[in-house]
Amino acid sequence: VAPAGAGGGWDMTARTVAKVMEETGIISQGMAVINKVGGGGSVGWAYVADKAGDNHTMFVTSPPILLVPLNGQSELGHRDFNPIANITADYGAFAVRADSPFNTMQDLIESLKEDPHSISIAGGSAPGSMDHIQFVKAVKKAGVDVKQIKYVSAPDGGGMSMLLGGQVEVYSTGMGEVVEQAKAGKIKVLAITAPERLKGDVISEFPTLKEQGIDDEFINWRGFMGPPDMDPRAVEFYEQAFKQMLETDNWKEQRDNFSWNDNYMDSDEFAAFLDQEYQAFEQLMKEIGLNQ
Repeated sequence: VAPAGAGGGWDMTARTVAKVMEETGIISQGMAVINKVGGGGSVGWAYVADKAGDNHTMFVTSPPILLVPLNGQSELGHRDFNPIANITADYGAFAVRADSPFNTMQDLIESLKEDPHSISIAGGSAPGSMDHIQFVKAVKKAGVDVKQIKYVSAPDGGGMSMLLGGQVEVYSTGMGEVVEQAKAGKIKVLAITAPERLKGDVISEFPTLKEQGIDDEFINWRGFMGPPDMDPRAVEFYEQAFKQMLETDNWKEQRDNFSWNDNYMDSDEFAAFLDQEYQAFEQLMKEIGLNQ
């Protein structure tokens, strides 16, 4: 199950995994991918929750499984499902137009400290969702009053258009969304949320927050979870299947095509990580008034 429409990160992850699993014979049965759209993922989660005890259904997930319940938009959260494995990590990026007066993340931080309302930050998701939280988390570490941040939710993926058109000064998004415009020289990437610089054409030029003195990182992890009451043997089977898949040449080729990074966690590690991330997000959202 991809809890969103075709073409997005969840959908591409689910379809790529299904393709590689079938090509390599790691799983002998065909893996059908179905899209369940709506509610920031909650429609898909409800669909899987209704399949309690089903050992042949899973869904691809990422930070919204934590953020959407904290926003009060879903009664279902990560503890209602069985973590199977995490497989990839992607990172956020903060971009400005090529003619922006901001050349570094510290330039932007200084202006935000002076007058947070003077700068508009766009993201492709609603307040309290990933694009918003990754930016707030970073600038908070640098001492900005995050309650005053002027965040604009860009409809229908229009954040880059808003940035290039001058409606906003900063665009907070996934790293994959900025590569082409950076390559074309239309934008500057002030920082990415990776722990260290990444390898690859163009992306190796993107500075990290840490190298600019901001001790923060944000991982857009993607993994898989199963329904409630899933047989522990099924969880272990799929957990091992994912681990094996990451070692195949088929996977590595697809991974590199999408500029993904491997970030494997087994079921227990993934469960502990989710609890830790939830607590951190909960505290941050309380501070910015989005979770009471």
